[in-house]
Amino acid sequence: MAIEIKVPEMGESVTEATISAWTKKEGDAVKVDEVLAILETDKVSLEIPAPTSGVLKSISKKVGDVVHVRDIIGAIEEGAVAAAPVSPSAPAPKSETPTAQPNTGKVNEELPPAARKLIEENKLDVTKITGTGRNGQITKEDVILFMEKGGASSPKAAAPSPEIPKAVVVGVNNGPRETIVPMSKLRQTIANRLVSAQHTAAILTTFNEVDMSPIMELRNKYKDKFKETHGVGLGFMSLFTKAAVAALKAYPAINAEIRGTDIVYKNFYDIGVAVGGPKGLVVPIVRNADLLSFAGVEQEIARLAGKVKDGKVSLEDMEGGTFSISNGGVYGSMMSTPILNPPQSGILGMHNIVKRAVVVNDQIVIRPMMYLALSYDHRIVDGKEAVQFLVKIKEMVEDPTRLLFEV
Repeated sequence: MAIEIKVPEMGESVTEATISAWTKKEGDAVKVDEVLAILETDKVSLEIPAPTSGVLKSISKKVGDVVHVRDIIGAIEEGAVAAAPVSPSAPAPKSETPTAQPNTGKVNEELPPAARKLIEENKLDVTKITGTGRNGQITKEDVILFMEKGGASSPKAAAPSPEIPKAVVVGVNNGPRETIVPMSKLRQTIANRLVSAQHTAAILTTFNEVDMSPIMELRNKYKDKFKETHGVGLGFMSLFTKAAVAALKAYPAINAEIRGTDIVYKNFYDIGVAVGGPKGLVVPIVRNADLLSFAGVEQEIARLAGKVKDGKVSLEDMEGGTFSISNGGVYGSMMSTPILNPPQSGILGMHNIVKRAVVVNDQIVIRPMMYLALSYDHRIVDGKEAVQFLVKIKEMVEDPTRLLFEV
């Protein structure tokens, strides 16, 4: 009996996806709940499990096809057994004088279509590409990484005429001058949202700097005991998250959004934390951050970051959010103007910590300093509120005990 493989519900407002990979081919044996295909939506990647055990009878949608909820993408013959491979009846006779077989550049037909297309278009030597997929299969990402590292093309082109010697250019990659890679659904959505944010919001950014000495001393003093007690490291994100919540309570317009002709003030604090993943930057949400302890915030950030790294972050993990925090400092950023994550009205940008000469009590001292940036929607947030918001965060970070007493 053939069991259809259908595209499942993918979350609110998500109706279509692109097939990015099949992990099985027609005729392969499959087990119930084994991953058969991977779909890429405009937000996350979704795995399609086998609804039953048997043999993959047919694949009706290939890699690159756009599919919708409840579309049929294939079928499994329930209870069937895959045919055993036929072995040759006799070994092939060996040549008395073995000769080396040159690489013909022919691409294995079992490669994923996206990877095979890139290899053929760029004339790459498939034998030099290391596969990281299932059973060592070469994926599209493997091909892109190979090209980024300056992978050489297959020697297909004829040698130049001896009458006209080819000039040798030292220090220049002789690989393809351009590499064309289709934008993923996630990258397309990121691009569209960024452009939309610029067009629909009056984005302005204000800056301040913060002395990180007190928070670093506090962290160094308690980080070992904190990890021993709570099983998670004590980072700066929990302190900045709690400081942001306190500042949002003091200046509620930054925790609001415009909905039509109304301003909606949020009385809850769901903080988005930007995390870099294999498919780009995503912003999972720490729910009810005001109700969590420092350990609770750190545990939730660690859990969400782990899901992003493993490519298992869900739509529910990223829906909603009233305010966002982006830490460009982990990549070495000194200063930036973060862009809003609509419909939110504010985003805090953290940057790297640099020792600088500053004046304290009329004395020049060396302190670890960080620039902070707040981008906000000037339609509902006044410049005065934005400045005071950053000052509030600065005060709490430079005197962390204020976070404990909520003053």
